[in-house]
Amino acid sequence: MDRIIISPSKYVQGNGALANIGNYVKALGSKPLILADAFVTKLVGDTVATSFHGAGIKPEFDCFNGAGIKPEFDCFNGECSRPEIDRLLARCQQTPFDVIIGIGGGKTLDTAKSVAFYQKVPVVIVPTIASTDAPTSALAVIYTPEGQFSEYLMIPTNPNMVIMDTGVVSRAPVRLLVSGMGDALSTYFEARANKVSGCQTMAGGASTLAAQAIAELCYKTLLADGYKAKLAVEQGLCTKAVENIIEANTYLSGIGFESSGLAAAHAIHNGLTQLAECHHLYHGEKVAFGTLVQLVLENAPMAEIETVLGFCRSVGLPTNLHMMGVKELDMARLMEVAKASTAEGETIHNMPFKVTAEDVLAAIVTAHQLGL
Repeated sequence: MDRIIISPSKYVQGNGALANIGNYVKALGSKPLILADAFVTKLVGDTVATSFHGAGIKPEFDCFNGAGIKPEFDCFNGECSRPEIDRLLARCQQTPFDVIIGIGGGKTLDTAKSVAFYQKVPVVIVPTIASTDAPTSALAVIYTPEGQFSEYLMIPTNPNMVIMDTGVVSRAPVRLLVSGMGDALSTYFEARANKVSGCQTMAGGASTLAAQAIAELCYKTLLADGYKAKLAVEQGLCTKAVENIIEANTYLSGIGFESSGLAAAHAIHNGLTQLAECHHLYHGEKVAFGTLVQLVLENAPMAEIETVLGFCRSVGLPTNLHMMGVKELDMARLMEVAKASTAEGETIHNMPFKVTAEDVLAAIVTAHQLGL
């Protein structure tokens, strides 16, 4: 099997990076369609518009505050769905946009990826939060208009550019950054499992030395700077620790998971969606507990488990089912979680040993007890 690593063509990160978006995007196109919801447009619209104006890019009209020369914003309706993608594609048939820009959260970004893919034009991804590692990936999650999961859109290439304005991200609610740490926490352990099993990664081959090193650096960065970053973001501040954690949550974890592989932690996350009590949790909060379950499945050294538990407690990630909203341990319901986690095609089968639903049930209950 060939070794493969994939990544965005360019990754830009800095406090105030959005002030330079016009110059960065100019290399890709001169007629941008910018997707953002009303909240994000109000948050960063003027900064983005001023930057494009300074770069000499003058689209036909603006539609978000009626003043000045601004790039054209299309107000995203909140759901990455087929009807929304089709609406935007129809818009692109009317105007020859040569670059699509998504600014905001995951669904906005996935919509931008999808539209750019079908239009065969470059895409620029601008997250305003660092809650997952999805921005760098060659993947979009499509939902129904009602918000139910519909399908994955596998895109042949990663985004042309990802721009992280850490000043904007650091002013978002701290729980979002912490959730991103939970998602990133699994990266090293899942990469480690895939290295042993030799399973194919999402990049389409075996992991490279570089991808493995990036995954390990992600974990080390979380341990070194996670708690400090949390304290800073609670005050809306951007420090060096915050910069490092945003890079870990977004870039290190993104390259690490896509080019080194997923394993039990994300499968456990998917299984936990069977519990209505867990629906209020963010993706990374469930993945963090899934990481603890994976370590139990592996019979990892107690010192390693204690390190992960200590990290989770320091930043506020859940370490047991009670913290996730599950008041009583119902073995029958937890078995449903275990069965969903081990369904055919789940990434838990990338582990370097066979995993059954009974194994997962035992590991979930044990991880819960360890995390009390």
